[in-house]
Amino acid sequence: MHTKITSGDLIGIDGFPVTVEVDCQTGMPGFHLVGLASTSMNEGRVRIRTALDNGGFQLKSKRFTVNLAPAEMRKDTTAVDLPIALGVLVVNGDLDAGACRDGLWVGELALDGAVRPVRGVLSIAQLAHQMGMEYIVVPEENAAEAALVEGLQVRVARHVRQVVACLMGREEWPQAPVAAQAQIPEGFLDLRDVRGQILARRSLEIAAAGGHNLLYVGPPGSGKSMLAQRLPGILPPLAFEEALECTRIYSVSGLLDRTRLLTLRPFRSPHHTVSMAGLVGGGLGPRPGEISLSHHGVLFLDELLEFPRQVLETLRQPMEERKITITRARGTVTYPCAFQVVAAMNPCPCGYHGSAMIRTCTCSPEAILRYRSKLSGPLQDRFDLQVEVPGLKYAELRAQPEGEPSADVRVRVQAARDRQRRRFGGRPLLNSSMSGTAVREHCSLKPDAESLLERTVERWGLSVRAIDRVLKVARTVADLSGADTIGTPHVAEALQYRHLDRGLK
Repeated sequence: MHTKITSGDLIGIDGFPVTVEVDCQTGMPGFHLVGLASTSMNEGRVRIRTALDNGGFQLKSKRFTVNLAPAEMRKDTTAVDLPIALGVLVVNGDLDAGACRDGLWVGELALDGAVRPVRGVLSIAQLAHQMGMEYIVVPEENAAEAALVEGLQVRVARHVRQVVACLMGREEWPQAPVAAQAQIPEGFLDLRDVRGQILARRSLEIAAAGGHNLLYVGPPGSGKSMLAQRLPGILPPLAFEEALECTRIYSVSGLLDRTRLLTLRPFRSPHHTVSMAGLVGGGLGPRPGEISLSHHGVLFLDELLEFPRQVLETLRQPMEERKITITRARGTVTYPCAFQVVAAMNPCPCGYHGSAMIRTCTCSPEAILRYRSKLSGPLQDRFDLQVEVPGLKYAELRAQPEGEPSADVRVRVQAARDRQRRRFGGRPLLNSSMSGTAVREHCSLKPDAESLLERTVERWGLSVRAIDRVLKVARTVADLSGADTIGTPHVAEALQYRHLDRGLK
């Protein structure tokens, strides 16, 4: 006897259909699994048989053969445990052949027959909807995640006995949870906690408004990390489509809070010992890295120059392309990574260059240049804003009033982003992602602003990429001020955020 049940697996963050074919024939008893299954899937033969035994099902002494089609695509998740078990029960005569026909089934089985959660259910649920399935059956812990897909009935699987009872009409399917709705996030760290550092605060607002990459340079304890950690609080909340995409990435990574849709913009801060695969993604079965987990959010790299240079250099391409393609012998996957980089570094090995009022620097010019050379020119150019964060004396710190709250800054950021959306025809684009054509179209300068930029480029020796970044930042400064044309004040402010381009002082 032969039967087919539809399931799904993952490639990157996308689901693809897996047809579970189960056959039962007279012959030497056995349980054979074919179709390019991973080690964990092959081990599923023991899990499934034990789960069925403990669930009270008596299998016949026959040869069971399971094929996972398409056979040329590797299957890495354990989501096919449940459909395999149901297929075995069909060919064993315990279930009707048409009972599982119109749905998509996912779930891992425990030895006692309980259905355990799996990763990537949101992507597989979207696949089921695209395939026109009437319903999807998922573990109870994954039900809220699957319910985020509109127009798809979600059925809850708790135990293999309960699933069989529901299919045979002896029980009702448990009530699936209602999809959680996105809410405006609260409880972010507030900018009002930051005293002084007017230039650094202003650059943070510009970075939020235009999606620009930001690099803080300053001595230890000057507030670089404190400022960076407050960036999510002035960013607009995730739109529903953005939240759905972020949720898919976290689901595939197995990091999803199963109770709701992600509503907060991601803020990832990996330690400087992170591996290349940990940062950009990879591994034996490629998983998303920190840059993809920061999608539509912030990647904060504290102590930037402590990261291995070869790890930092891997950021160059995804910072431009907003996606990362990982190629391995088993295949190629592409993950989205539209992230915003905020980094912090010391100006020299001892950390106090340029802070004579706080502490005297003990580094020679050669040592400072050697230290800063860890940051390559191409990567440095990709930071639109390079801002000095000076140390403050005790009297200055105590005399500074409380800073402006994040809520007030967020209003200006949202207004600037609304101007950008109107400029780009309603598309969710920011100034930082403008193409060369868009820069020429939307970043025209007044004559005096053009003259200022030309003189500065000649004096500082800015690269073509750096010039492009200055124009994008100037466009954002103009948007924050409500100006349609970029003038001299906007260009002058953008240029003052190129700290490292001025050379060693």
